[in-house]
Amino acid sequence: MRLNLIISFLTCLVFAQAATLPKDEKVRYDNHVVYKIKYSNALQRQLILKLVERHQSFSLWSETATELDLMVSPNAIEEFKKQLSIANTTAEIFIPNVQALIDTETVENTRAAESFGWTRYNTLAEIEAWLDEIFIIYPAVTEEIIIGQSYEGRTIRGIKVSYKEGNPGVFIESNIHAREWITSATATWFINELLSSDDELIREIAENYDWYIVPVLNVDGFAYTHEKDRLWRKTRQPISTSSCIGTDPNRNFDVHWMENGGASSNPCAEDYGGPNPYSEPEIKAMSDYLNSVSSKVNVLLAFHSYSQLLLSPYGHTPDEFPDNYNDLLQVAKAYADAVEALPYGTVYRYGSAASVLYTASGATNDYAYQQGIEIAYTVEMRDRGAFGFVLPPAFIIPNAEETLVGIIALLSECEKLGYLALK
Repeated sequence: MRLNLIISFLTCLVFAQAATLPKDEKVRYDNHVVYKIKYSNALQRQLILKLVERHQSFSLWSETATELDLMVSPNAIEEFKKQLSIANTTAEIFIPNVQALIDTETVENTRAAESFGWTRYNTLAEIEAWLDEIFIIYPAVTEEIIIGQSYEGRTIRGIKVSYKEGNPGVFIESNIHAREWITSATATWFINELLSSDDELIREIAENYDWYIVPVLNVDGFAYTHEKDRLWRKTRQPISTSSCIGTDPNRNFDVHWMENGGASSNPCAEDYGGPNPYSEPEIKAMSDYLNSVSSKVNVLLAFHSYSQLLLSPYGHTPDEFPDNYNDLLQVAKAYADAVEALPYGTVYRYGSAASVLYTASGATNDYAYQQGIEIAYTVEMRDRGAFGFVLPPAFIIPNAEETLVGIIALLSECEKLGYLALK
């Protein structure tokens, strides 16, 4: 017990130090390695995840039912190899030096055009300035959405695109996890297509649905990834009982909160569910806004990365499924088939969150479903681990094109199944 307390304290201390860096200093990940580990039973998984639970040198990047991606600091490589041996499993290096990817991304962002676009990743300030321009250019069909205020006092902004009254609604939430930059890049590209494209299929979905889109929900965390720590995931609100900072916002909704180990109670963990549901002002604001429009929304898509998955409810258990689960699978298949048919050939898998990935409670898609939005998915975008969260800017437009085609197919299937009637 004493040893566990010491380790927990040291873990929190390291996170606290990272959260209070000097003004111009950024967190670096020199020689941090991302391994893909395959496991065949629960004991192997448990042995590997023990590293994440007890040591600041390990960070879980992604997990499915058969494998997980783990970032390991250079001073913990030997410990990692010993644990692999104990677990009787093997690992493959996917990213040999995480900082090299971050440095390359920074160079590519710097080389790209200074004007807003999708050849680089844009900052929060740039996204908000672009939204302001959009509202000026398209005043007849756009409306600003104010979700609420973040812990650090930033306004959480979104956009409603509506060409006429009487449309079914689609809600897109993006960048709830701060480091998943591809999501807000895709969301803004998608907004631009809805407003400016001449393509017949795009015009059809643009003008026959009302679109509620929040490009960056976790505004504090997103700003922090640009200013301090590229791989920050959580919110930025301090925890009263810990020196660690932030809560996993996608574990903080009041829907099966903390059930079945679907979030961590450790404030230093990446999937910390918070001291109570809605402890994060961003999530309380999001739930309040979603409640206010839920009678107008037929479909909700929560953009995430990475792993190329469409995840439907439920997240809190792999043993229970929604009443319309077969329809959710059919709609997800339409999305996946449309994406794979593109020249990129990108493959998406689909199913309930808890059956495809792991138990994860308190998430947006489950909350939306609870509020009567029967078509609700977490969309885990590119890739499958070669770049992970640091997806190069060159992949923004291909990923966005896949998302667009997938959404068109998804809505078409929803129409066939009768999910797009006005509520």
